[in-house]
Amino acid sequence: MGGHALSANVIVGAPFLVAAGLLVMHLERDVEMLDVVLFVLAAAVMGRLEFETGSGYLVPTQLIFVPMLFVLPAAIVPLVLVASLTLDRLPDVLAGRMHPQRLIAVTGDAWFALGPAVVFVLADVQTPTLADWPLYLLALAAQFAGDLCASTLRERLAHGVTPKLQLGILREVWAVDVLLSPIGLLAAIASTVEHYVYLLVLPLGALLAVFARERRERIGTAIELSSAYRGTALLLGDVLSEDDEYTGMHSRGVVELALAVADQLRIAEDERRLVEFGALLHDIGKMLTPKEILHKAGPLDADEWATMRKHTIDGQRMLDQVGGTLHEAGTVVRSSHECFDGSGYPDRLCGAEIPLAARIVAVADAYSAMTTRRSYREPMAPRVAPLELQANAGTQFDPAVVEAALAVLARDGNGAITLTGGESAA
Repeated sequence: MGGHALSANVIVGAPFLVAAGLLVMHLERDVEMLDVVLFVLAAAVMGRLEFETGSGYLVPTQLIFVPMLFVLPAAIVPLVLVASLTLDRLPDVLAGRMHPQRLIAVTGDAWFALGPAVVFVLADVQTPTLADWPLYLLALAAQFAGDLCASTLRERLAHGVTPKLQLGILREVWAVDVLLSPIGLLAAIASTVEHYVYLLVLPLGALLAVFARERRERIGTAIELSSAYRGTALLLGDVLSEDDEYTGMHSRGVVELALAVADQLRIAEDERRLVEFGALLHDIGKMLTPKEILHKAGPLDADEWATMRKHTIDGQRMLDQVGGTLHEAGTVVRSSHECFDGSGYPDRLCGAEIPLAARIVAVADAYSAMTTRRSYREPMAPRVAPLELQANAGTQFDPAVVEAALAVLARDGNGAITLTGGESAA
């Protein structure tokens, strides 16, 4: 541990030891040492059954912690948890995967046990009964409060983590604890009939570990597949660059602005990925457009425009052959020239009928096209191009997307954002 982390764990852990020691002074019934040993071992086993959540990991300790409060004298439960947490981490210390100094953290990690133990001691709860459910809810609330206060203080002192962020992380853990608590209570009730029944929760913990492992494998497979799709998209982008240098460079410039706009709009990660792939490949269908039309120095006639406009349909067909995420990106490619008022092509979609990713790509595509030199015209000054976007908001473009784009362009230098392959006249 670094100095801050070490100090934080001492600051949080020392009061716990004092409070747990004072609680033991209220011990009013005999302690069965076999139960203590079994609970230490069982809780340590549960601590090894980790499964990942969105922002960390959790363990099904609640399955054994709840019956522990009833079978053992509640006054000693916090110290029993400290012993189990230490035993849980000892294999990692012996194997060299964890520095011995990190065992200091177990006292701070056990704060969640103190609140429920205090509630049980003060209410003199010994036998599990559903009639005492308000006390159990109070004990659960005390558990969450102790966990929140201790972890928030420690993470703030050690790593500067804000309370809001820490609360978001703990919510995932608490949700699982709430769901597992009734099963732990059931084990406690069953233990009044057959004393050691609480040990039967261990197979359930193992089952959760099996599900967690399968989940990790599925996530790993999804990550590999996503990487493969991304690699394919980048490869197609490189092929597009080789086929037509301007179109390839223009597409990369569209990606840069489109992603910045997507971040400004704070869209979901899945949608953001579609924006990236759609922006990179929105012109992929132009590989099938005749070069004499694609590079014509003057304006296109009606027949040539009809041929040019087929590139969105051709692009979707090409990506459909790849499938998966690129199939979804194909929908963005097809709709990238639709207009917000329904006057675009090829399907004359309007408003929300147009995928959000396609609306973002359309704005980025237009800005890049306006500010990039072509064989038949000079580039528009980047300070003027945003005015064009604003003038066409509500007709050609989604007003909300234009507003986000203007914010991005203003933030990056009065509209002078540097686009790959573009030329700035600022």
